[in-house]
Amino acid sequence: ASMVRVVQSQIRRLIDGDSKDVNVDGSSVNGNTKKAEQVAKQSTDAADQSTRKPTVAMLLSGGVDSSVALHLLLRQNYNVTAFYLRIWLEDELSHLGTCPWEDDLEVCQAVCEHAEDVNGGVGVTLETVSLGKEYRERVVRYTIEEAERGRTPNPDIMCNSRVKFGCFLEWIEESGMEFDYVASGHYARLEDGDIMCEEFNESEYNANGGNVKKKRLFRAPDPVKDQSYFLCALTQKQLSKVIFPLGQYHKSEVRDLAMQFELPNRNRPDSQGLCFLGKVKFDDFLASYLGNRPGDVVDASNGDIVGRHNGLWYHTVGQRKGIGKVMTPLATARGPWYVVAKDQSRDVVYVSNRYDEEDFARARSEFEVEDVRWISGRAPLEARGPIGEEGDWNEVRLEMKIRHG
Repeated sequence: ASMVRVVQSQIRRLIDGDSKDVNVDGSSVNGNTKKAEQVAKQSTDAADQSTRKPTVAMLLSGGVDSSVALHLLLRQNYNVTAFYLRIWLEDELSHLGTCPWEDDLEVCQAVCEHAEDVNGGVGVTLETVSLGKEYRERVVRYTIEEAERGRTPNPDIMCNSRVKFGCFLEWIEESGMEFDYVASGHYARLEDGDIMCEEFNESEYNANGGNVKKKRLFRAPDPVKDQSYFLCALTQKQLSKVIFPLGQYHKSEVRDLAMQFELPNRNRPDSQGLCFLGKVKFDDFLASYLGNRPGDVVDASNGDIVGRHNGLWYHTVGQRKGIGKVMTPLATARGPWYVVAKDQSRDVVYVSNRYDEEDFARARSEFEVEDVRWISGRAPLEARGPIGEEGDWNEVRLEMKIRHG
């Protein structure tokens, strides 16, 4: 109302002027009327800009977490469009189980229609984006290659960096859509740092008003549901576009909000396992690509053969659950057993029932890391060596999270 009064006052002052123009039809027009119209338009544009809702592309999965995140954004006055990503590999995995994405999509549609109560009487628009091909190229290929090398892949980390916040952002840009942010139901927190981000070029820097602060990624307060671990490969450019509405919540609070919002999926159980597998077991997925390659299971303490495995890719160092299935009954009775090493050249899985003893103290407490990703884009100052001495590092003590949960 105050903006309207300002505009009306400016128009009256301008109309009181004496100068006049002539229209093309010869009729007289007050020259200041034109100026008044321009002022009114500029003021209206400014008012529209000040009241414009930030736009968000919300990644909706059909689960409770992303559904609550969507409702929180609406209540925070964001203009939300929901997107369901189809990354289920229906062609390759149809023989292993039913395709889950159809049920998920129906739930997403119900959640978006239900949102009309907090979205001005209009349901949230839901778009479906098929990224199965991109997922196959960017995540599945990595997963199979790592497993075949005898390593333990983490597809969820790659899914977030390469698909959800990777090729999906590329798809938005190529489609001509414009969103201020992309949001998801991850349990993680983001804060602005104190220094500018060097990842942006000059045009991107200027487009953001010269205010592109580095993002800092923090754990969520819920130690069990915290998912910052799965977001460790995101770049500063990706993080600059991301919102995590659930970052401050515990899982129990999110469940309470789902009941409070009366969401149609409020009683839906949490999904388990990899996002693209649905109900398919990971071992079945690996078997469909890699098959079996049997080898010996060997007691690392004395070299005795205590079992026979079906392939190195079914086992990971530190594993306890499931290892008894490939061991002899006599050996199983002397457990618990842990996988302590794998020999890729000989297809041998080494196990031990003395993993907690002094023999494996070093193996339990030391390991090497590679492909380190610093969220800020650079290693901490205290870790870097003297200026000008490339590859020289100082010894520093860091707190690390080495697994989810």
